[in-house]
Amino acid sequence: MSVAHRGDEAAPSGSGTGREAGDLLDLALGYLYSAALHSAARFGVADHLVDGPRTAGELAGATGAHEPHLYRLLRFLATKGVFREDETGRFHLTPLAQALRTDVPGSIRDTVMVYSEAPFWESAGRLHEAVRTGTTAFETQYGTSFYDHVATDRDFGAAFNASMAAASEALSNDIAETLDFSQAKSVIDVGGGRGGLLRSVLRRNPHLTGVLFDLENVVAGHVLDTPDLAGRWQAQAGDFFVSVPSGADVYVLKHVLASWTDEQCVSILRTCRAAMPAHARLLVANPMIPAGNEPHFGKTVDMLMMTVLNGRNRTRAEYGELLRQAGFEIVRFLDPSPHASVAEAAVAR
Repeated sequence: MSVAHRGDEAAPSGSGTGREAGDLLDLALGYLYSAALHSAARFGVADHLVDGPRTAGELAGATGAHEPHLYRLLRFLATKGVFREDETGRFHLTPLAQALRTDVPGSIRDTVMVYSEAPFWESAGRLHEAVRTGTTAFETQYGTSFYDHVATDRDFGAAFNASMAAASEALSNDIAETLDFSQAKSVIDVGGGRGGLLRSVLRRNPHLTGVLFDLENVVAGHVLDTPDLAGRWQAQAGDFFVSVPSGADVYVLKHVLASWTDEQCVSILRTCRAAMPAHARLLVANPMIPAGNEPHFGKTVDMLMMTVLNGRNRTRAEYGELLRQAGFEIVRFLDPSPHASVAEAAVAR
């Protein structure tokens, strides 16, 4: 049946037009798009369309899926521009579906897979409890913090860390290309994950040396050991609530502060400030929420923060206040990517 048509027929008096009711029901069923994307990624559909369009039957034979069900799933995703069905019943790759391939730069197939796993899915189902109580849905569901779960669940942790590295590759390249590191000699990527950003920065700035700093189980999977970077990097394990390496010209916090409460953010920032020489600069990269009602990636990720972490996405003014409390002053804001802004800060005089 068509949900939209049922809404047209059954919209209660005073509830708005039938189309509005249908649109609202489509939003209410939005979790089905997540499930469909997860399934398409799991079956590797995009990879099987690289050489040209194929029917659902051909794709079912290649993936081991049930043909009628696979057809219905792909037809559904095509309504959102993920794949396209032609008049012969063959499905094509679309620009949107390209990012589900495993063999292209910027692939987010692993990220799509992880975001549909139980820790995210089940936590989202308890969002109403988080809103009612001000707690974190994940911790209510699992009885532990998200990052403790990542550290102790080896399979999920490996998948999550790999997916985050893949998802942030484009932003890392944008930051490395946009920001000026010409006056610096050294950079420390604090909470830098596997080192994708540091790798991009070092490759574009051959005069720099760098340190990747994160928890031991994270830096163990670093991506810095490449011939072109030989002798220019170190990977150090530690806790940024306790201390970070000292003496660098530039410190970077990319996609770190959104994961923590205001008090924890100030603690992280003060740890960085204690390690920084007077001339050093701090770069804070995160989605920064603009005013208004328009869609924004930062608003979407803010809901994710509410379900699995104690953090939140913030406005520029809110990041500025956190930096001020930690003893910094804003130098400027930059927008290297549609998905993130960068606050450049200096130690307050």
